[in-house]
Amino acid sequence: MKKIITLLGITVASLAYSQGGTMIVNNYTPYEYRGAILANNFSGGCYPIVGTTDAVIVPPNSHTGNGNALIYPNYRDQFTSSLYPMPNWTVSLSSTNSNVRPWNHGSLMPGGTISNNTKWSASKFAMYDPVTNLYVPEFGTTVSLAGNSCYMAPDFYATPNGANSAEIFTITTGTGLVETYLQLY
Repeated sequence: MKKIITLLGITVASLAYSQGGTMIVNNYTPYEYRGAILANNFSGGCYPIVGTTDAVIVPPNSHTGNGNALIYPNYRDQFTSSLYPMPNWTVSLSSTNSNVRPWNHGSLMPGGTISNNTKWSASKFAMYDPVTNLYVPEFGTTVSLAGNSCYMAPDFYATPNGANSAEIFTITTGTGLVETYLQLY
């Protein structure tokens, strides 16, 4: 009986920590989001760090309300389920060890070594006018989850003129899954 309880406890703990759940980007602005989405280890150092290899582009007015949000359930399944799939991920195991791994690499699978030791954590981005392809002045920054000592960035940003903002936060669902949201207004 003790073995069964111990095994169940370990399984539940692994699933609860496994890649920190789903990443959702809601772009409510009239601008195009161009950026990187990052995940890192939150316990015992920053590494491993996982980031999008290429810039993620989310069109204007793309959010869960109209079915056009960026949704990454994990590194693997996003490739076949997301409107904005990422074919490769940059994986840094230390400050001197970085490599590119495909979306279906074993360590990035749910339950894989990298996946089990990272949580969605930050975004570095800039917003662009989709008509002119020009950068929207002062609407670009890094936002990071509160309590993330690896990226010393705020979890909320407002443009100096107050017209736009960005925030990143997590919600734990009724089933115990964690959803990380990047909201652009």
